[in-house]
Amino acid sequence: MTLTIRPITGLDELDLFNRLPYQLNDQIATDFAAGRRHAHWLWVALRDDRLTARVAFWSRPGDPEPMVIDVFDVDREQDLDDGVRLLERALSTVRGRPEFTRFLPPDWRADPGPAELRMRAVEALGGRLFVERLRLHWPATAPLPPSRGRLTFREPHGADELIDLMTRVMTGTLDAHGRDELTRRPAGEAARAQYHEELLRYPSPREWWRVGELPDGTPAGFVLPAHNGYHPVIAYIGVVPEARGRGLVDDLLAAGTRLLAEQGVPHVRAATDVGNTPMAAAFDRAGYRVFERQIDMVWS
Repeated sequence: MTLTIRPITGLDELDLFNRLPYQLNDQIATDFAAGRRHAHWLWVALRDDRLTARVAFWSRPGDPEPMVIDVFDVDREQDLDDGVRLLERALSTVRGRPEFTRFLPPDWRADPGPAELRMRAVEALGGRLFVERLRLHWPATAPLPPSRGRLTFREPHGADELIDLMTRVMTGTLDAHGRDELTRRPAGEAARAQYHEELLRYPSPREWWRVGELPDGTPAGFVLPAHNGYHPVIAYIGVVPEARGRGLVDDLLAAGTRLLAEQGVPHVRAATDVGNTPMAAAFDRAGYRVFERQIDMVWS
């Protein structure tokens, strides 16, 4: 059987692309409308009319280059080579090599075969596991996280204050992406880039963002409730180094969750690295539960 590797022609071939199951299938058409995907970013490998592998890139709305590979599937073990060849061809058409990210069941290691098949294909092209993350869910039917009243909350006093706080919380960060970013540029530069390239692009009001102050008016940290275009989220939360060790992250997380709950949202989503055990514990105390895991792979 002849192997054909090509991008899809458009939404008319979305059913073909979605022959392999994954939870993101249902949102791909919406992503097209929002400018997060384009037909030339969705690739298929075909043996006659059988879909043996597929790849999709994703970006924030309007970006000219993709940010991540968020769909990569190989149908069967014997299709691994097709998957490698497809991935290599698709990567050759974009700038750089976007990170590969995949959502997995919480207990994925009980049946690791499907995930490991994708990982082997990525590794064949020089990829490696970068971090595993916990994806967290708080349902609006759950009790609100308790507020201990140790902090008072207000909106940030403009971009400069928030960027300064973001810069400070990067000291000693346990976040793998943050630590990696610090190997390439100073904390202030990284914080400013994240503020402008990520945080300002959330479609939700910036008036939701909160700085938590100690009784003497000193900022202890911040929490940024937001909507990412799919779900209400805790986009960012941080405690400045000198205020750590007091459990103040619980107050910040409670404030962010309560603010979103007041908007009438059905749930709140969040994520943290498996290795960031203090943050994972804070989410657990607040009633967030792990509903998925996520693996991120980068290129050596």
